[in-house]
Amino acid sequence: MVDNRYATALVIGSVLSLLATVYLSVAVGTQHWYQFNSPPIKHEGNNVSELKEDFIHGEFDEKTYSETMFRLNGTLGLWWRCILVPSQSHWFKEPDPKMETQCVSFTLQQQFSPKYKHPGHQSSEEDLLRTYLWRCQFLLPLVSLALVFLSGLVGVCACLCRSFTPTLGVGVLHLLAGLCSLGAVCCFLAGVDLLRQFVTPPEGVDGTLGWSLYLALISFPLQMMAAALFLWAARSHRKNYTRMTAYRVA
Repeated sequence: MVDNRYATALVIGSVLSLLATVYLSVAVGTQHWYQFNSPPIKHEGNNVSELKEDFIHGEFDEKTYSETMFRLNGTLGLWWRCILVPSQSHWFKEPDPKMETQCVSFTLQQQFSPKYKHPGHQSSEEDLLRTYLWRCQFLLPLVSLALVFLSGLVGVCACLCRSFTPTLGVGVLHLLAGLCSLGAVCCFLAGVDLLRQFVTPPEGVDGTLGWSLYLALISFPLQMMAAALFLWAARSHRKNYTRMTAYRVA
């Protein structure tokens, strides 16, 4: 039999874990981790068209796509980079054209491509710090989700075996998952800050944190609270079981 307190802790921990998983999954799949707010400018159709085509179909170059995002209210995510451009059918017909978002995904090869101390110049020295920060920022959330999924499998096995012992492992896995989520956010912020040092935004361009990053940040305390509940339930149940065993023996 499981005490009602432990059962309640497990249910609450499971709900927190589910919320954290949903928030982190949405954050990973969306592009609003960081967004640039450009001052209002008069878009010339040909110029914007060239920037858009180069951004979508041009060669992958960190300096080029960063400067395009600076100029066209770009947003950056773990797997996406986007710009805000006038709708093609409204470039020359209206003074205030309808805007649309154009996004391009980072391929796996691009995610692992090295970063350079002088972006745009592949002959320059590789910046190992930015290279590994970039790789960590997209790998750590995947590791976090994998750990939560593994903890779910452990929990299901524990239920089938009617054993409370694996709950300790579930708590440890959630603890590691929470640290991975926090590490991903820290790596992303550090990487963006370093990029802005090498590729300086034009005057009047402001950078702000997006809601996707806040979702990932919220998943960290949720995972930590779930881990605390699982660890408390496992430890308390073990102590209670040890005392009952000792009492019966006596």
